[in-house]
Amino acid sequence: MKKKTVVIVDDHLLFAQSLESLISNLEGYEVLAILKNGKELTQYYLHKRKKPELILLDVKMPVMDGIQTMQWLKENQPEQKVLALTMEDDEETIIKMLRAGARGYLLKDIHPENFEFAMKMVIEQGFYYSSKIETALKYSEKADADVSQSLTDKLTDREWTFLKYACSELTYKSIAGEMNLSPKTIENYRESVFKKLQVKTRVGLVIYCMKNNLFKLD
Repeated sequence: MKKKTVVIVDDHLLFAQSLESLISNLEGYEVLAILKNGKELTQYYLHKRKKPELILLDVKMPVMDGIQTMQWLKENQPEQKVLALTMEDDEETIIKMLRAGARGYLLKDIHPENFEFAMKMVIEQGFYYSSKIETALKYSEKADADVSQSLTDKLTDREWTFLKYACSELTYKSIAGEMNLSPKTIENYRESVFKKLQVKTRVGLVIYCMKNNLFKLD
């Protein structure tokens, strides 16, 4: 059986080695390399080493961090699947990683069984939604073929504008300024859009838009 290949990029060597041991003991997986930062990953590609099916990428790293690494991958290896694995669970960091192309976002205290499931989902389905950080979506595979048209019917023009801003790196306060609305009105738009699209968080909203290719997020 062909093994699924993984590269680990994490500057905490003890954690990375423990992760390698865990993955190597899973049936059907192989770790190709452990790298300490994004710079080492760029060198990995430049030396034309075997491209992994999945990269497990830390966010906080010296030399070249996770966000910078994702930006490099987006320009040079756009098809590469990446799963962020980190201790950083703030919304701003998560959205930056997702906008840069990460296919999922895990916290390092995840249970091993959930970790294996997450890797499988990213490799086979393209995305993973972590309930740990409340990004799970109630998304139906029977959704309309033209999701954009479906959303046009669901959302008002103002809600559609809010949706586009919500998928940017702007804070809600900044979105209110851009739309010339009060923070309270923006809060009402947020609750309405969350309800209509059946998502729980702003991160879930970003993933929904990414999965359905609603508009470019860069």
